[in-house]
Amino acid sequence: MRTITTVREMQQIAAQLLREGKTIGFVPTMGYLHEGHLSLLKAARKENDVTVLSIFVNPLQFGPKEDLATYPRDFERDSQLAEQEGNDFIFYPSAEEMYPDSPSVTAKVHDRTDVLCGRSRPGHFDGVATVLTKLFNIVQPNKVYFGMKDAQQVAVVEGLVRDFNIPAEIVPVETVREQDGLAKSSRNVNLLPAEREQAAALHQSLKIAESAIAEGEKDSQKVIAKIREHIENNTSGAIDYIEILSYPDLKGVNVLQGKVIIAIAVKFTKARLIDNAIITIN
Repeated sequence: MRTITTVREMQQIAAQLLREGKTIGFVPTMGYLHEGHLSLLKAARKENDVTVLSIFVNPLQFGPKEDLATYPRDFERDSQLAEQEGNDFIFYPSAEEMYPDSPSVTAKVHDRTDVLCGRSRPGHFDGVATVLTKLFNIVQPNKVYFGMKDAQQVAVVEGLVRDFNIPAEIVPVETVREQDGLAKSSRNVNLLPAEREQAAALHQSLKIAESAIAEGEKDSQKVIAKIREHIENNTSGAIDYIEILSYPDLKGVNVLQGKVIIAIAVKFTKARLIDNAIITIN
């Protein structure tokens, strides 16, 4: 496995691989890898000739009050885990390498961003779209792998690839969970011990919602009320949002039908956790 730190070298390697007829599977991350990331690498390894993992904590997607400085980082550990998965290249640029000057052009996401995490994080998905556009041009992947824990991000990226005619296939991968159902996340390490126990209630609340819908409940507000009750009764966290939207266009729905996402975000002392379930209702 090779670690590449410059844009120029990564582009040269990608161009050579494509000339050789190799397919490139790409997993963009901000590092501090967990089993969710490794599941993306496994999928990429299975479906492509070569895999590229990027590790870059992108400053453009963090707001002024968000956790850029405290975002967990451990490149040595990440490198070992990636190598164990048979990864071929790590693209590990510095912020100065990715943004040597103040950007003269950035991406602006107009749709699918005024709900869920996008509502409370203005500009976040503009930063995501900007860095991914750069990464796609640098790595030149055939397939790009994203975890469905960040389902809004997947929807936004699918729109980016479609609208900018980027020749890459977006491959969503199911959320990887802890034994108690908590979605794997780099931010879980910031939970206090009591909060870590409580955090299982997020996934439990989604299962309660799914059961209610399976039993015939079609009123989105009644389903949301069940989720809220479970989280408030079983955690000390503050609910950021509970929303049920059509997927992937992320529009509000009052009567549940078709493909929808049930999404939640809860703020604990030092961590904000998200989770979701995507279901199809006949």
